[in-house]
Amino acid sequence: MNIGQASRASGVSPKMIRHYESIGLVPPAQRRDSGYRDYGTADLHRLGFIRHARDLGFSLDRIRVLLSLWGDPDRSNADVKAIAIAHVEELELRARQLNEMADALRSLADACDGDGRPNCPIIASLETGTAVPACHAGTPKGATEPPTPRRKASSDR
Repeated sequence: MNIGQASRASGVSPKMIRHYESIGLVPPAQRRDSGYRDYGTADLHRLGFIRHARDLGFSLDRIRVLLSLWGDPDRSNADVKAIAIAHVEELELRARQLNEMADALRSLADACDGDGRPNCPIIASLETGTAVPACHAGTPKGATEPPTPRRKASSDR
């Protein structure tokens, strides 16, 4: 089958199939007399393996190791499990980091009045790298700040 058919059957885009071939993750495909790549059942299984591993977030380096274990009838399942457990730990760490980032950004968004004024704790925090209080942190409760004039849009000029 040609690369388009292999792509549809495996769920891996033609571009990625060529990339995987170029980095040695997939062996070079047989070529037809016309020069087109020709893929067989073994190639589809390998591409499916890679796609499933990528769906689980494995790096290409880890996939390379997993492929070598997959092809080794004398492999130890302990080796495979160790790779999976290490990956789970990395995913859990990344999940904690993503939750911390979401919490920090949520706090910044909560601190912003979103009332059209130019002062913005989100921008200030990105600028300084520190947590920034609400837009009106210096304003006593119940007091109001004078309105900040809005810039005219270029179409208003």
